[in-house]
Amino acid sequence: MTQHNEPHAGVVMTGRDGEDGTKAFYIHIEAKPDKVAEVRQMLADILGHVEGEPATGPWYGVQSSPTTFAIFEVFPDIVGRQAHVDGGGGDIFRDVERMNDILAAPAHVQKVDVLLSKQVFTAQ
Repeated sequence: MTQHNEPHAGVVMTGRDGEDGTKAFYIHIEAKPDKVAEVRQMLADILGHVEGEPATGPWYGVQSSPTTFAIFEVFPDIVGRQAHVDGGGGDIFRDVERMNDILAAPAHVQKVDVLLSKQVFTAQ
């Protein structure tokens, strides 16, 4: 992804709520090359908020390249997903100054429906 130096919106959301049921966010995050540590800290900050959210289920912060990160988080329904948006994790993404400082482009938040899942790890 190309690094942008001009200010951006911090976050862009796509997708729709659709029918009620298990919902999720897939969030693509591209760090500025010199801000990788700050993006890792941002993920830790979001997790700190998520741990206190009863309607946020499985939550994963992942890294797929030196500067590419993602969050995948699951909610029981639309109301739970909206509660997360309105909470502390959402506040972090609404801090546009911080997002402009550490992200090469706006985080892309995609609303998705969970079609199938395995709820727990099985013992070996």
